[in-house]
Amino acid sequence: MGLIQKKDIKIAPVQVLVLGFFSIIFLGAILLTLPIASRTGESLNFLDALFTSTSAVCVTGLVVVDTVTFFSLFGQIVIVTLIQAGGLGFMTLATLLFLLIGKRISLKERLIIQESLNESSLQGLVRLVRNVTIATVTIETAGAMLLMTRFIPVYGVGKGIYYSFFHAISAFCNAGFDLMGQAGSLTGYRSDIIVSVTIMMLIVLGGLGFQVLVDIYRKRSLHKLRFHSKLVLFATTFLILFGAIAFYIMEIGNINTLGDPNIPEYAKPFMALFQSITPRTAGFATMDQNQLTSGSKFLAMIYMFIGANSASTGGGVKTTTIAVILFMVVSVIRGKQDINIGKRRISHDILFRAITIVFISALIIIMVAMAIMSFEGHKAGMTFERILFETFSAFGTVGLSTGITSSLSGASKLCLIMTMFAGRVGPLTITLAIANKLANDRTKIRYPEEKIMVG
Repeated sequence: MGLIQKKDIKIAPVQVLVLGFFSIIFLGAILLTLPIASRTGESLNFLDALFTSTSAVCVTGLVVVDTVTFFSLFGQIVIVTLIQAGGLGFMTLATLLFLLIGKRISLKERLIIQESLNESSLQGLVRLVRNVTIATVTIETAGAMLLMTRFIPVYGVGKGIYYSFFHAISAFCNAGFDLMGQAGSLTGYRSDIIVSVTIMMLIVLGGLGFQVLVDIYRKRSLHKLRFHSKLVLFATTFLILFGAIAFYIMEIGNINTLGDPNIPEYAKPFMALFQSITPRTAGFATMDQNQLTSGSKFLAMIYMFIGANSASTGGGVKTTTIAVILFMVVSVIRGKQDINIGKRRISHDILFRAITIVFISALIIIMVAMAIMSFEGHKAGMTFERILFETFSAFGTVGLSTGITSSLSGASKLCLIMTMFAGRVGPLTITLAIANKLANDRTKIRYPEEKIMVG
């Protein structure tokens, strides 16, 4: 009998998810520092490689070096692979690998998959992962084929196909990485309805959430959808339409954006619609974000904070989180104790989680913005508005920028790296951690109630 007994090291599913994301980021950073990853053969410094890898895995899109001019084909393939890995999620990829090699999915691994996909039941998880993968490949391929009709005539067959798949993957995963170089994201295609609509559809589908996509495919009827799916579709539609109208009104008189006389009139509504969709974690742009009016920048920051939907490829605090809080406010104003959405009552546990997520997320943004201001405030062009915009973009894993990312100091880049990681993993981790604590709370002790004045 050995003197040393092996002890089981228990790692919570949430910790596995965090470590999984971190491992992929670190591996990606190492690959991007290789000489073969750059066009010139020079190694990218580790901090910038770490920033790029984090931005890709966290499907953000903020860049410190231009993707197409700095990185070689190898480097670009590494980036798009990291985007796909970050969009699908660590455990989805691990499950697919297990299925390919014929490995049985254990109960512990199913629990981790359940956590990563934000599912309430263990039943049918492997089938869900399989459906998620099929849906992802199908949607990205369809999007790429539409983009080929525009990219192949411009770039040729080989390059056109490559560009189409790169941008389709980046759009569906809500990453915002592009290969358009100094042209400025998709501003060169702002009048191209096919490219604009294709990218918008990919962004919206990726942001709906995998469960919602599977639910829509299975039910194929609005009335038969789960309540969560209906709420997601309603919130998404409202935000898109409201944002499109608001951006159009605020920018139509701005000669640097929609007011530009060189832009065809038919393209302007599509540009406003694109601007309404992209701040909710996508990162592509058909307008120069630095030239937006202050009102549009403020609305974009709000949209970046809200983000996409739960268990999607996007970030932010999620639309359903904000919806729960808004309906709570309505219930309080109406003097109701229950929080009702439609003919459904929302539990107070979900409300507590929603409020906590929003509060901690806002606190992270405030602290990071203050830190970057202290590092960069003395530099020309580093205004409060631009730094705050960058911080919201990093936390919401959006990738929109007013053009200051590459000029940031090392300390500020580290702040944004941690912010992107928190924005992608943090809200989910916070939600799961709180849910576990509430589920494990078995205390029977309740203290006397006391009244305090608020407001």
